[in-house]
Amino acid sequence: MSQIFAQGLVCPLDKNNVDTDQIIPKQFLTSVSRDGFAQALFYDWRYLADGQPNPDFVLNAPQYQGASILLTRANFGCGSSREHAPWAIQQYGFNVVIAESFADIFFNNSINNGMLLISLSASNIEFLFSRCQQGTQEWKIDLAGQQIILGNNAAVGFQIDPDIKQRLLSGLDFIGVSEQFAPQIRSYEQQRASQQPWLG
Repeated sequence: MSQIFAQGLVCPLDKNNVDTDQIIPKQFLTSVSRDGFAQALFYDWRYLADGQPNPDFVLNAPQYQGASILLTRANFGCGSSREHAPWAIQQYGFNVVIAESFADIFFNNSINNGMLLISLSASNIEFLFSRCQQGTQEWKIDLAGQQIILGNNAAVGFQIDPDIKQRLLSGLDFIGVSEQFAPQIRSYEQQRASQQPWLG
């Protein structure tokens, strides 16, 4: 059954090895709040030395304003493990990132924050970039059917771990998944307490 997880404008960031210090530079990591990181996303690329927007950076291009799907290349999110990186991406407005590969810690942090990260082969990534070169793109992400719907009867399939898929479809994080087993946990604890009362 088709279930559209996301739909929106695609922004093509044609770079390999985008690390977390590029996603959100270290000077923005001092906040204890989880909010207010959208402005810091790709800060050193988005802004010139005088603070003005860099007209040569793709996120500042008029045709990509309001984009919610980020298309990039291999090893996205490498570097340090800062959770601020997925916060900044999500708060900017992206809820899907498509790349050839992701750093493991970044991937897990992103999934825990409800973002969908899609890994595709190099040839499929190249195909999607070629679509973007033809003009602005608006795609639909069918998570249940595991397809990126490009329009004009074109689609690209993707693989995803079944547990991650179910969590995203249900809107649950790790804690939410654990809470689903609360009755079983309580039953186990009661049984254990009756059998081994000395453990308290």
